[in-house]
Amino acid sequence: MRRRDVVVLIGGAAAFRPLASLAQQKPMPVIGWLNSIWPPADLGDWSRGPIHEGLSQTGYLEGQNLAAEYRWAEDQYDRLPALAADLVSRKVDLIISVGGTPTALAAKGATSAIPIVFTEVSDPVGVGLVASLARPGGNVTGVADLTAALVPKHLELLSELVPQAKVIALLVNPNNPIVEPLIRDIQEVARRKGVELPIVKASSEDEIEAAFEMLPQLRASALLIAGDQLFGSRQEKVAALASQHAIPTAYLARPFVEAGGLVSYGIDYIATKRQAGIYAGRILKGEKPADLPVQQPTKFELFINLKTAKALGLTVSPALLARADEVIE
Repeated sequence: MRRRDVVVLIGGAAAFRPLASLAQQKPMPVIGWLNSIWPPADLGDWSRGPIHEGLSQTGYLEGQNLAAEYRWAEDQYDRLPALAADLVSRKVDLIISVGGTPTALAAKGATSAIPIVFTEVSDPVGVGLVASLARPGGNVTGVADLTAALVPKHLELLSELVPQAKVIALLVNPNNPIVEPLIRDIQEVARRKGVELPIVKASSEDEIEAAFEMLPQLRASALLIAGDQLFGSRQEKVAALASQHAIPTAYLARPFVEAGGLVSYGIDYIATKRQAGIYAGRILKGEKPADLPVQQPTKFELFINLKTAKALGLTVSPALLARADEVIE
């Protein structure tokens, strides 16, 4: 073989190696986001949220080494199964369920193979998402939020803030599957306290306004807001309606109080969503959902808007103020 032929062959082999290496590279993983809420006005801002922070802690950045498919149910829970099935048909590598129990159940109903990480689910064992918190089994894990268990605490707070209240209404979204057991639990607490607990329902934004308008007819002196993305994605509107109707109201999260709501007691949602992102990253790196225990919040926060309390003519005891993590004045 002539020397010139040897040089050409060596050069050809050198040129082939990078192409072969490129062909062997694993494709960029794709996360399917299943959301019960409306899409945000600025997806860029939303994509910098705590779940993405958790993903980045495990080395995944959307647009660099991670792709995403977003599906939004726009508060219509009956759309979730079809949206979940669409994500499965696109063969995403993992589904992140955002927006509570209905979203997570739709994701699980669509696939038993693709890993699922859920957020904002109150009772993942009770609704059948996982076998147990310590050993989820199957393809589902995530972060529980314990919202249903916190509503009795809200009743206690309102009874302390409005001691004369004999009727405290509960606002729920009837389309949420956790509503019926939640109502049973909170009604038992109300009976023990000697408080009447009428139920008002809203499954759309217009119905939220109608629910507030019903409160005088029910003689309600205060209001509890059950955990649901319909209400959680409208924090300013709900707080404004409570102010407009001068009804002392307890909420699950601090943003309601920042928007003018009276009091909130709940978990650190930013921390729980960040943990969900970390779990998603760990699964993309090879861990199995069945081996990742469902995380439960350990930190609970009490926020009081003293300005709102004064506007409602309420006196907040020094003991309650001392227990608060933050008092907004």
